[in-house]
Amino acid sequence: MDMTTAGDAGLLDTLQHEVAVFARRAEQTRLGGVGQVRNSMDRAAYLLLNRLDKEGPMGVKALAASMGIDSSTVTRQVAPLVDTGLVKRTSHPEDGRAVVLQLSPRGHARLDEVRSSRRELMAQLTQDWAPEERETFCALLTRFNTALSARMAGQPAVAGEAPAAS
Repeated sequence: MDMTTAGDAGLLDTLQHEVAVFARRAEQTRLGGVGQVRNSMDRAAYLLLNRLDKEGPMGVKALAASMGIDSSTVTRQVAPLVDTGLVKRTSHPEDGRAVVLQLSPRGHARLDEVRSSRRELMAQLTQDWAPEERETFCALLTRFNTALSARMAGQPAVAGEAPAAS
């Protein structure tokens, strides 16, 4: 069912085009940051490391569920992070047979380095924006991502809720 009016069509066409351009440019640059760190961590690695940092050690199934992706995808994406020493596999404290993933000290340091570089890039890209404009853009982008995540999960979006796969 088309929920747009004739007046909305032009604005929504512009919005979908700008989202497509943003997605292409973000993937091309990976919004990697500045300096030597630029483009040095892919999106999947960044999101996995960020999730482990924010939520702490967890198993593959829990990590996959919290990110809204399949366990086999997490397993495939975590393997190189373990190989490079950014993530450690350890035994679950309550069930020694279960494996828990956690950031290694090297992973924490690398994530901090990438975050700092990306923060500097965001500062440069928005340097001529008023603080209120940055806050509004961030709030609207979060709201957009929340709605998109909810749609992908087949759920209605809840205003003000953080996206599941960030």
